Order: sequence, then C-alpha cells, then structure tokens
Amino acid sequence: MKAMLLRVGIDKSSDGVLAPIFRDGSFEYIPLSESDEKSGEKRTYHDIRGIQGKTLSSYLPQIVADRKVHLDPEFITFTYGDVGRKAGYLLKLEPGDLLVFYAGLTPQQESEHPEALYIIAYFTVREILDFKKYSPDEIQDIRKQYPENSHPLRDSGINEMVMVVGDPEKSELLEKPILISEKKLNRIGRAYHAVSPLMGELLGIKGSIQRSIPPRFINGQDKITNLKVLLGL
Repeated sequence: MKAMLLRVGIDKSSDGVLAPIFRDGSFEYIPLSESDEKSGEKRTYHDIRGIQGKTLSSYLPQIVADRKVHLDPEFITFTYGDVGRKAGYLLKLEPGDLLVFYAGLTPQQESEHPEALYIIAYFTVREILDFKKYSPDEIQDIRKQYPENSHPLRDSGINEMVMVVGDPEKSELLEKPILISEKKLNRIGRAYHAVSPLMGELLGIKGSIQRSIPPRFINGQDKITNLKVLLGL
C-alpha cells in the first residue's frame, strides 16, 4: 500500500486567492476556475454550495466568482481526473492506495491559523479509469456516471485522461484540515511552502510542496500508519 499527495484547489497563481480557514479550524474547499474555454462545464462559483452552507462565490471577489468552476476533485462521487504528467502518476496508483489532497488556505474571521498548505481530503482508491482504453461511447457512459466532475466535460485531451474513483465508504472531505507546511525563504528572500519538520518525520517527505508535480509518494508501513492516524482511519 502507498499514498500519493496532490495539491488541489484555488490558489494565487490561478485565480489570485486562496480558500479560507476559519477561527474554529474548519475550512472551505474551493476548486480552481475552469481554464478550458471549450469545456462543457456551465456552473460558476455562484452555483456551488460549500461545506459551510454558503455558495463558494461568498468567499471570492466578483471577478473570480463569475468564472466557471473546475470542480475536480469532487466529493460527491469521489472522483479526480487529469491529463499529461499528472495522469501518468495517477496510473501508478492501485486499488486500496490512498490519494491525499492538500490545498492552500488563508485565515478568515481573525483566525489564528496560518496561511499555509493543509491536507483537506483523501480517497481510498477503488478504481483507475484510463480513458485511452475506452471507445467514445464508453467515455460518454463514464461522463453520465460521474456528472459532478468538471474534467470529463473537457473535449481537449479526453482520450489522454486518467480518472481515479474513490471508495465512497472510505473517502472523505475532512471537517478540519491538517497543517502540513511551514513558510520558508529561499536564497533571494522569496517565501515558499515546505513540509514542516513534524510532517516530514511522520510521513517521510521533505522539501518544497508549493507545487504538486512531481507528487510526493508515502511508502513504508510505519509512514502509512502515521498517515492513517492523521486522517482518522
């Protein structure tokens, strides 16, 4: 068994903002905006209601709130899809492995929680769908089976897509996120997010996790056990 860490959610490089973390330690998951103009996605942030019961647009400046949403991963049918390098890494997963998602969060409501990277969710992998193996009709059937995910609504690169489907009984969007990073400065004084010493010791990873490619893999029974304890498994 192994685990893979991937960064997801809205961020400053994509939309100029981060999702919020609140005073009580709860948070909101806000996905990226849709960058593919030809996507079949119709929903905007005004149409998606978040964990806290408000529309996602409530947390965003108007210019972002009006954009189409790229809801991926989604936590209704527990799917995550991608193409390119990320798709290649997703193919390394097997049923029973953990796909762990982390995101950048920023404090709201005078929260004392730092702006940092936090684990927000996980899938226990049920199956991996490699779209290059499917006919156009089969791809249409997959789209109908998993209508919540925005990525299959893109025609571009659809035959290169890999989608992970989580076991709904063993996958979860967390109620409270888990701090995984600390802010550091590079040689020219620019800040970046690196794995905190505590998480590095527990999970056996280190260094910058500002980006999710290449993803970090967690291997070894003791490290996987530590991860499961963190996730409440």
